[in-house]
Amino acid sequence: MCAASVLVVDDSVTMRALIRHALSRDPDIVVVGEAANPFEARDKMKQLDPDVVTLDVEMPNMNGIEFLEKIMTLRPTPVIMVSNLTAPGAAATLAALEIGAFDCIAKPSARETMFSELPGLIKEAAKAKTGMAKRRKGGVTHAHSASDPVRDRRVQLPHLVAIGSSTGGVEALMQVLSEFPADCPPTVIVQHLPAAFTGSFAARLDRVSRARVSEAKGGEPLIPGHVYLAPGGKCHMIVKSGARPSVALVESETVSGHRPSVDVLFTSIARNFGGPSCGVILTGMGRDGAQGLLEMRKTGAQTLGQDEESSLVYGMPRVANELGAVERQLPLGKIARHIFNVG
Repeated sequence: MCAASVLVVDDSVTMRALIRHALSRDPDIVVVGEAANPFEARDKMKQLDPDVVTLDVEMPNMNGIEFLEKIMTLRPTPVIMVSNLTAPGAAATLAALEIGAFDCIAKPSARETMFSELPGLIKEAAKAKTGMAKRRKGGVTHAHSASDPVRDRRVQLPHLVAIGSSTGGVEALMQVLSEFPADCPPTVIVQHLPAAFTGSFAARLDRVSRARVSEAKGGEPLIPGHVYLAPGGKCHMIVKSGARPSVALVESETVSGHRPSVDVLFTSIARNFGGPSCGVILTGMGRDGAQGLLEMRKTGAQTLGQDEESSLVYGMPRVANELGAVERQLPLGKIARHIFNVG
């Protein structure tokens, strides 16, 4: 296996040195170049053709978001955004994830250790490079099976929809929810994001969806036409049973490496929700959600997984499919239509 090549783009000499140092400890990664601004980075991308670019959000002359748009249009390459998680930084980084950035990482504060999670992200991002150009051009839209036994035998819409996603999920959820009807079943979502991002992301989803989208609050009743996004931070989101099912936020340790966890949400639906439901697992690193989706399928829920061709990272959907949790794999563009039986 060849080492993943990385171009580090940041106007701060100190930050470039910190990133280089963090990556130098991994033998499977090599920093092939550095750039202090997007213009220098453009030339070095042409010269070096890196597998992955780390990109500062805030830079002089041309900010990271503008440069990212050019990369995704002219030379699709996995980009990891490096951002301050302040309100302006979070908004800019969220915009980058919508454009197609692979993931984001926070700049360390004075008391934190350096980018400990960055090497793992770099290696996963390098794997995604091959399929990025195809996805930018629209990708492959065929389903895995020409027949449609699920739709043929399921005429009743689900009473509840649950979606889990991680890396690549910001862009994926924007597409899926843009196709949701205004009267959709209550829908609950866990997307792995820092706490600073989820409120802004819910507002962005609300603008593209005909349904109402908001960051979930503990105790809210689950009502049709509403989508509830789990807040990032200290709590897991679960569905509580009863005469009027509701959302609950529960403080607990991480599960499957995450908080909120897709596994926790899906498992709560399998155990507490009495009506027909639909679980969907989208693009993401790792295995969060796979076991919970299997629990949902065992109770008779419809379970869907994003296919490999349309996934930025075919991790969570792959593990779920291998466990037997996924009833049907579909390209991203067909998931909403399949949930609602509209073609």
